[in-house]
Amino acid sequence: MEPSITEQLRQAREVVLNNPNNYPAIVPSILPIIGTGADIELRRWGAEFLAETFASPLLPADQKQQLSLLVLDRLREFLEQPAEDVAVVKAIVQAAASIYPLLFRYIISSPHDSGNWQKMAQIKSNILRRMDTAPPGVRICCIKFVQRVVQTQTPGLIADPRRPEHNEISLALVPRDHPLIPPPNLEAEASGLLDRLLSILQDEISDALLITATLNSLGSLIRTRASVANKIVSTVLNFNPLKLANSPMTSKTKVMIKSMERTVRALLVNVVKKNPNHPLAPRIQQHVDRLHHTRLEIFDETNRKRPAPIEPTDGLDPAKRQRLGADLQAPTPPGIPPLGPGPVSYAQLYTLTQDEGSKNFDVQAIPIDLLVRILVPILSSLDKSQLDNAINAVRARYLSLNEDDDYEPVFQPTEDTEQILNKLDSVASDTNAMERQPDMALGTFNLPPPPALTQQETVEYSKGTINRVFGIMSALDDAGRGKAQKHGFNRLAASGYDRDAWVTMITRLATRASAGLEEGVVKKEEGGELVDRKGGAFSISNAIRDALYLYVLEDFRRRIDVAVSWLCEEWYNDRLQSEVSEIEPVLHYEKWALKVLDGILPYLDAKDKVLIRFLSEVPELISGMLDRVKGLARDPERIALAVNAIHYLILMRPPVRDLCIDAIEDLWRNYDGAKGLTTKLLTKWRPHVLQEAANGAAPLAGGVVKTE
Repeated sequence: MEPSITEQLRQAREVVLNNPNNYPAIVPSILPIIGTGADIELRRWGAEFLAETFASPLLPADQKQQLSLLVLDRLREFLEQPAEDVAVVKAIVQAAASIYPLLFRYIISSPHDSGNWQKMAQIKSNILRRMDTAPPGVRICCIKFVQRVVQTQTPGLIADPRRPEHNEISLALVPRDHPLIPPPNLEAEASGLLDRLLSILQDEISDALLITATLNSLGSLIRTRASVANKIVSTVLNFNPLKLANSPMTSKTKVMIKSMERTVRALLVNVVKKNPNHPLAPRIQQHVDRLHHTRLEIFDETNRKRPAPIEPTDGLDPAKRQRLGADLQAPTPPGIPPLGPGPVSYAQLYTLTQDEGSKNFDVQAIPIDLLVRILVPILSSLDKSQLDNAINAVRARYLSLNEDDDYEPVFQPTEDTEQILNKLDSVASDTNAMERQPDMALGTFNLPPPPALTQQETVEYSKGTINRVFGIMSALDDAGRGKAQKHGFNRLAASGYDRDAWVTMITRLATRASAGLEEGVVKKEEGGELVDRKGGAFSISNAIRDALYLYVLEDFRRRIDVAVSWLCEEWYNDRLQSEVSEIEPVLHYEKWALKVLDGILPYLDAKDKVLIRFLSEVPELISGMLDRVKGLARDPERIALAVNAIHYLILMRPPVRDLCIDAIEDLWRNYDGAKGLTTKLLTKWRPHVLQEAANGAAPLAGGVVKTE
């Protein structure tokens, strides 16, 4: 490169940097110098100068727009040049990213200049072809170009429709009938390019440079294009920047993970900061917190510190001083505390951690199946050397304890026998000394029993306990709804802490805990007659039943499953008591089933499905239930509800089909408003009733006709 040309280019750059008004004169003069036939140094300088020119905030937009028409041919030549220098291509793509919105606004006002738009389209196609195969530096510049294209070809906000030159360049400025850039086509292209940009986060790409460049480019789209902001944020939330942590952790991998995690966190935090009322703000905050905690777990600073050198505490190195015969303790693996003095329990023997929280944790509180699911992946991910060290540490502890048990020290007095006898002879005997009293043995001490509760206190404490249990059930009402497994009738009552477990436990406390002990009948000693034991006394079972009844009625549409479970337990308990009791027991199912039905019937509307579910799921359908359902027919708006409920029972519960058909016949005879619906059912199930009614016969109950 000639020194004169170099000096001229340097002076030209200094001129435009000192006075941006000189750009329109300098740029056209250097275009012939930096052509594709120039030296590599000139081409690099020219490409960087063009990128710097159109990125300068000091150059007015209208002058940039005029200059962009002059450099299109040069940009296209650089991109179409085979085997062009990477630095040149990077700078040209950056210049094209700055020029595209300017040329877009020019085409909006000049709809017949198809030549310049065709040149820009060729430049855009060339850049998009390089996006997947070019070197990383060029691909990063291509990502920026795609971001500018998406931002330009997506509708934006129009601040002042009367002054379009001051509005942001976007698809909203394009007339619907523009001949060169029809808005539907450009918007579809922008959507496809956005999907291509987001695919970098969705595909299995481990290049941190591309991912970081993509995340940095998405921030501007989220801020300026509300129509695609939620789509971008959702994609970023589904992206896991810490997925490389599963691969071998090298220094390069750590830097890549930290870079991606920091960029994702900064992008999401900035979204919430700009718009605190963003619809995805709670989810964004949870994702940011989860990323922070996960990063701390992966990059624990304490694990990365170099451990202090292990030095012998007694001044003897076991590797060098073995011939001295000194007692050397076996080295303890790092991080494993030694056993303390005194008796050692099995828990202390196998505990190798110094964390007090882990020491005091009761593993028995975890179910066995859950413990197995946790231990298997943990054991498979453990380092073999660490596991061997832990096993050797426990083995060494066990051997040392056995040696301590076998060791019996021999204590030798510091004085010989003769010295001890002389010392005893020199002690004057005191004949008046009191004889030593025998040692006093301590007697057994028992704490006094607590005072007995009065009947009133027992009632109050029982009611308080019931209220607390139902308070817990109300708090758990929405937690985990729809996720619990169906354990069937024989589920364990205390197998978990969800709402279903509490319901099972409380219903069985009400039905089985005091079965046969309350509200029964006893035999008098003298007369042998049976008397009732009710007497108005408080019953914990009835108190629980009352609380269950109120709990169901508070929200019976969502808690109808609780009512069905409770009545199933009552029905099952009544059957058990009938089998084992020598006298007739007090049955609870019919009483509480009718009471629950009476409680929900006044609140049912014409389209309510709760009644059908309740009648179809209770274990036994009694005539009193059907009488109450038939009572709904007194309300003209709920006739269809009563008929549909009974019809469902006819179809789905064959054992009570005859009872339900009798109820339909009763509705047909006694409720004029129900004749239209019930006639259809009787036509199918009891057609003879309709025939006999038409013939004037007088049928008896159950459809039996009396004939002479």
